[in-house]
Amino acid sequence: MPGMHKKKISFDLSVFQSHEELDADLQELLLAAEKSRANAYAPYSNFMVGAAVLLGNDEIVIGNNQENASYPSGLCAERVAVFQAGARFPDTPIKAIAISSGSHKFRVDKPAAPCGNCRQAIAEYELKQESPITLVISGEEGPVYKIDSIADILPLAFGNSYLK
Repeated sequence: MPGMHKKKISFDLSVFQSHEELDADLQELLLAAEKSRANAYAPYSNFMVGAAVLLGNDEIVIGNNQENASYPSGLCAERVAVFQAGARFPDTPIKAIAISSGSHKFRVDKPAAPCGNCRQAIAEYELKQESPITLVISGEEGPVYKIDSIADILPLAFGNSYLK
């Protein structure tokens, strides 16, 4: 039928009340992200983020946000971790990414999802490997979200198919 029509895009996510409800491998990954968060360089925002990437060879690669007085020269934790994984293990798929957020100014009591730039960067790896990347997201306390694929939170992502 010609003409305009609406299309709804939605996704499901799993909400856990605590880290202990996660599978053991995701608990370990989230713990690595929390430890990495402690080393974030965030003197301007005081919002620290740690990320941990679980690779197909069971290696865990970490990252944390690195701010810079000359915005936007800093880099988010997710991209630090994903780019490091890509540089060190270029042909190894990413199975999951855990992200943990905290602040020196207040208690972060809910998960903070990756920014748009990080979503796009992670989507590039998901498209490259042709398999989903699970995301596990938490604050310092409160619920933990598990998302089955970056494509869920970045529908209609820009990919290499547009460049052919």
